[in-house]
Amino acid sequence: MDQLPLLFEGFAQALTPMNLLWVLIGALLGTAVGVLPGLGSSMAVALLLPVTFSLEPTAAFIMFAGIYFGGLFGDSTSGILLNTPGNSSAIASTFEGHRMARSGRAAMALATAAIGAFIGGMIATTMVVFFAPTLVRLATIFGPAEYFALAIFAFLAISAVVSESVIRGLAALGIGLALALVGIDGPSGTARFTLGMPQLFDGISVVVITVGLLALGEVFYVCTRIHRDPVATRTPTGGRTRLTLADFRRALPAWLRGTAFGAPFGLIPAGGSEVPTFMAYGTEKHLAKRSNDTEFGTTGSIRGLAAPEAAANATAGTAMGALLALGLPTSATAAIMLAAFQQYGMQPGPLLFERSGDLVWTLLASLFIGLVILVLINMPFAGVWAKLLTIPRHYLYAGITVFSMLGIYAISSSVIDLWLLVGIGLIGVIMRRYNIPLAPVLIAVILGPMAETELRRALAVSEGSLGILVDSPITITLYLVLATALAVSGVQHLRHRAQKVR
Repeated sequence: MDQLPLLFEGFAQALTPMNLLWVLIGALLGTAVGVLPGLGSSMAVALLLPVTFSLEPTAAFIMFAGIYFGGLFGDSTSGILLNTPGNSSAIASTFEGHRMARSGRAAMALATAAIGAFIGGMIATTMVVFFAPTLVRLATIFGPAEYFALAIFAFLAISAVVSESVIRGLAALGIGLALALVGIDGPSGTARFTLGMPQLFDGISVVVITVGLLALGEVFYVCTRIHRDPVATRTPTGGRTRLTLADFRRALPAWLRGTAFGAPFGLIPAGGSEVPTFMAYGTEKHLAKRSNDTEFGTTGSIRGLAAPEAAANATAGTAMGALLALGLPTSATAAIMLAAFQQYGMQPGPLLFERSGDLVWTLLASLFIGLVILVLINMPFAGVWAKLLTIPRHYLYAGITVFSMLGIYAISSSVIDLWLLVGIGLIGVIMRRYNIPLAPVLIAVILGPMAETELRRALAVSEGSLGILVDSPITITLYLVLATALAVSGVQHLRHRAQKVR
């Protein structure tokens, strides 16, 4: 247990008044930037990166620890309150979290998210400290065929298991894959579905699609229903901030399940936090059906928010471990952190622990401190953030539209992206009108390019033989679990339809 003395030395370095101040400032700034629609945690780290260059390395990375987790909480805050997740990792949290906010439990939803972020991040960071060598070995097992199997698992699990209708789920998956195909094909360099427009050669940004479907689509849909659906125009209140003992008991298993989903994925290159958050959400939805949880999909279920929130922060925690131990950024935010290390002349990887051990262990200690400070400052502020929902709806939705447009334009400075944003928002209206789920579209857009790339790599290695796709225990296990889940889901859908007919 050599890690414990080293971690305690890191705490001794981090627990100084000045360093605690930097963590606090980082958490506040990260949350503030993450809350703004169209920005997000990765943007928070990118925007605040120059601020840290005037600091010494230890202070800079301690501040980054606060920004890192503060931005993730900001992502969820904007998603819960405004239905505009700041990053793709917060998409799954938005589904039940925004329903809770609309039903008058916004502060409770934010408190659930804050505690979930604390639990998921704390467990994952502890795993990084004590089990980094083992987790790194597990991550190296995955090859192209395993990544492709993982993507297929995510596609069909979200489309068939999570969605109410298999047909609608697959239709949404098709929409997402169609959007993901726009742009230059990497291996061949051929332009696909760009209509001859150079602005589309890089494809349609995930941020544009996410903001268009969730934020602008919601704005447009509310506008179309404003005279038909008076409930949608009421202003919800923030509600109570503290969770009761019963609420905590309901949420605790979901927090732990979400953490179990999220922790391994932080070590997988290009795996991201989308897959575990959607898997955690899907698991809670399946369990809600078995327990007759009527809040799920209607007024908002605390378990449907708790699980993906813990999964996202658990993924972020182990992603930091992968960055430090392997020099491998497994998320956009981690990639920006890698740039920060390089700015100070350090290269993350196995040698980092030998050459800059003091800094590494201080950073790991500051991650624990950042999580504690984050939950301490955001639990009391949950009611304050929830006051955003007391703004009259016409002002609120106008503000969401303006911030969404500004956020998208700030990223690319492209007018084409604004037109795409409006067009995708209209698609979001149609999908809401015909009850087509949004989750499969988003998961297809996020994982579609990765699935295509890994499929081509696997076939290139096998010289065109499809046998490589089912040539390892991991791929066989994933496909068997998927087949079982699809069979169970099909039986449940048939039973549900039969009960409706009766």
